[in-house]
Amino acid sequence: MKDSSFKDLLYETGIYSGGPKIVTIGGGTGLSVLLRGLKKYTSNLTAIVTVADDGGSSGTLRENMGMLPPGDIRNCLVALANTEPIIESLMQYRFKDGQLGGQSFGNLFIAVLNDICGSFDQAVKEMSNVLAITGKVLPVTLEDMVLFAELEDGTVIEGESQIPIMQQTTNQGIKKVFIRPANCKALSEAIDEILNADAIILGPGSLYTSIIPNLLVQDISEAISKSSAMKIYVSNLMTQQGETIGYSLADHIETIYEHAEGINIDYAIVNNGVISDYLLDKYSTEHASPVKIDYNVIRDMNIKLIEEDLVSVEKEYLRHNYNHLSEVIFELINEERLAKDKKRIVDYYYVNGKLKKQKAINKE
Repeated sequence: MKDSSFKDLLYETGIYSGGPKIVTIGGGTGLSVLLRGLKKYTSNLTAIVTVADDGGSSGTLRENMGMLPPGDIRNCLVALANTEPIIESLMQYRFKDGQLGGQSFGNLFIAVLNDICGSFDQAVKEMSNVLAITGKVLPVTLEDMVLFAELEDGTVIEGESQIPIMQQTTNQGIKKVFIRPANCKALSEAIDEILNADAIILGPGSLYTSIIPNLLVQDISEAISKSSAMKIYVSNLMTQQGETIGYSLADHIETIYEHAEGINIDYAIVNNGVISDYLLDKYSTEHASPVKIDYNVIRDMNIKLIEEDLVSVEKEYLRHNYNHLSEVIFELINEERLAKDKKRIVDYYYVNGKLKKQKAINKE
């Protein structure tokens, strides 16, 4: 004990845990962007990621090698990596020509590890070690999950990548999505993380093809409803062509409720920042518009609204300002969770110190 540092002593006594336990659930660009901000405030960070993707290079590997799609997993691993920038560039590199044209090196790397390790989850853990990531990245299931959508006219679409395409072709709204096998078993580690979380974050990301597929996996929704964690929904900045054109904030949340019985969202984080006319015009060509906040409905749903300027622009595309979004999330967790628990006082001051330091950095 004499050789232990003060921090080690706090760990051993349970006073300090490395920060609040945060579970994020989703997939696609939205989740990986958010993780870049969250990792600055806690080491207890878990990303539970959909494996319904069947398009692009991930779909090719899924079809040819019989493995789960690695693309969303790869993006989350890279977002949480603590390695040299060249390693991130390597993992995101796409071959331009030949038979490997369009394929990601990172996807191939996971495919090789999958073959060596004999299981997809073990391959992800080994890649996590290589990239020295903060936290964990977990596939929501290890089963060969396929996503389907039923449109309002009864048409059934098979495959995650085909849903937005066919929705636009038919111009029929999505009535519901479902998975086969319907009884896909959740990764047990994912269930454990949900039950022990301080906060569970849904979004941002594609509603029907990134967020909800996770909630359709057996036991995931049940675990979320049982968990004492704060449930936070991060709204998209814009509606999405092929999925949510015309949806308000309440429409998004009600759709989650319809697909995941028993879940109740406590907080919704929404954007109130100004989006330039140029970008509004650009997105309007896809019939997309800012997600409208229906205040009365949200109030009746007993959801607390947190409005912030979350707008960031990257290469003429709207993105969440992940630095500010992460600040907002951890300020909320600090005040509503940690500050109210005397046993978590060290975590409270730890996060508070991180927030002050990061705000100073962001202002530079």
